[in-house]
Amino acid sequence: MGKYVFGPVPSRRLGMSLGVNNIPAKHCTYSCVYCQLGRTMRLGVERREFYPPDEVANEVIESVRNLSSPIDYVTFVPDGEPTLDINLGNIVEKIKEKIEVPVAVLTNASLIFRDDVRSDLSLFDLVSLKVDSALPEVWSAVNRPHPRLSLDEVLEGIMAFARSYRGILITETMLVSGLNTSEHSIRETAKFISRVNPFKAYISIPIRPPAEAWVNLPSEDLIVSAYSLFAEALGLGKVELLSAFEGPEFTFISDPIKDFLAIVSVHPMRLDYAYKFFERAGLNPNEVLEDLVRKGSVVKVSYGGRIFIMRKFSRPR
Repeated sequence: MGKYVFGPVPSRRLGMSLGVNNIPAKHCTYSCVYCQLGRTMRLGVERREFYPPDEVANEVIESVRNLSSPIDYVTFVPDGEPTLDINLGNIVEKIKEKIEVPVAVLTNASLIFRDDVRSDLSLFDLVSLKVDSALPEVWSAVNRPHPRLSLDEVLEGIMAFARSYRGILITETMLVSGLNTSEHSIRETAKFISRVNPFKAYISIPIRPPAEAWVNLPSEDLIVSAYSLFAEALGLGKVELLSAFEGPEFTFISDPIKDFLAIVSVHPMRLDYAYKFFERAGLNPNEVLEDLVRKGSVVKVSYGGRIFIMRKFSRPR
């Protein structure tokens, strides 16, 4: 596809979603131990312009108009924290002027204590907030935040946003075995999220290759325990596990190889799904993938007994 848009991809939360990448790899406020994009290359908290807002908005609008089948959301899920983009609200407004597809954003909520960030997020039809822990020491261990960030400010900002927001608000908590999986940590996180009162509270596990090789999947017993504690705090109908893969229905719009590279730059894909992707495009999956590996465009990563295809990023010297 283009420079800023990828997919559509199947989302466990949002159905079929056209992704928007408004942040270059990898500018973020956190360097989460489980991040599927690896360690943060440029840790920062200052909002600024990364790409011309008209370029981003126009590419999204054009891509939606060229889709052969309907999508559920246009979703900002970039190579870093989307709210670092000072033009975020401007881009969303331009998109919503031209298309009627709901617009969503997945944010780590680290800058939500800022009035301008809450104002930008209020423009979205759906906002997903990361809440991995309500305990400062656990938050620091899991999310490895920029030193200028304070969890108290983040949590206060989340509450302020939840009180005023009129769209669909969801939360996501990633369980990292041994870090935020004690009963006390889970109870405190669930207690805080119950005050936020989201439409849905999702519990995730790191099913894709993480930034740190030592990150482990929690046991089934632990996942069930976390689910039970969340359901106790929020109510059974408000809690859902995200412990399975989305499925193989990744699609492309124009050039399947370019679109594939755009997808795996932000969304590592299982090898068997990659094969199906290229088969649907009428290409030989093995030949295409081996060529991309040979050129250094992608890498194969083993994790959890499966092979994933990921975009190979050059790291700053």
